[in-house]
Amino acid sequence: MSLTCLPATTKKPGMKFNQSVSLRLVLTSLLIVSSVVARAETFRVAAYNVANYLDQPTESRREAKSDAAKAKIRESIKAIKPDVIAFEEMGALSALKELQASLKAEGLDLPNLEHVTGYDTNIHVAVLSKFPIVARRSHTDDNFLLSGKKFSVSRGFSEVDIKVNDHYTFTLLGAHLKSKRQTGFADEAEQRLEEGKLLREKVDAVLKANPNANLIVLGDFNDTKDSPAIKAVIGRGKAKLVDTRPAERNGDNLPNS
Repeated sequence: MSLTCLPATTKKPGMKFNQSVSLRLVLTSLLIVSSVVARAETFRVAAYNVANYLDQPTESRREAKSDAAKAKIRESIKAIKPDVIAFEEMGALSALKELQASLKAEGLDLPNLEHVTGYDTNIHVAVLSKFPIVARRSHTDDNFLLSGKKFSVSRGFSEVDIKVNDHYTFTLLGAHLKSKRQTGFADEAEQRLEEGKLLREKVDAVLKANPNANLIVLGDFNDTKDSPAIKAVIGRGKAKLVDTRPAERNGDNLPNS
């Protein structure tokens, strides 16, 4: 599951978001976002769980991504033509650079990158961007307590400021919350909720520093929109994030409240 959010406070004169192709929450791990910014320049943001994109085996993951699987991933990325793409389950920095170089060779140049190593050193969150990354504040050592035990956020959170043009910069927060796979150490839903709360703290910090910040929160959240974890990320009140996913993508006609 992937989520991207925009705080309601970001709408202001001289800037609009095209709701037909705007910031979306979708039920797959591939997310496409397009936003219309000042001077009618359009850009597209995507999030993609690339399912263990490894260039070599690791301690906990025994197989590198096959050439055929890599080709399919590149095909999907090229089809959506992102200007910025956030990844979940990316391998080492070398794997990200290999994908970056392969995409460039096939006509999609995303020269700027961010690669985050959290507690889990096997898979990572990462970002490729056509636009310059002008600030980096990624988080790698967050932790929380459950039943008196200390847990770490496995994949960390990416946080970067991306400059689209001289008139528009946005902050991207990328996450890959705890999966529904049971570990035996703690309840996975409770772990996911605690990670969601920590992610929300990052959102609040961005909005506290600049209440009019342009903010996208996206990634693989491994949960449904009505779950405690997702509700924690979205928040409430003036700083509530906006889920602009079209209702029809949900298989129903209900509003996205």
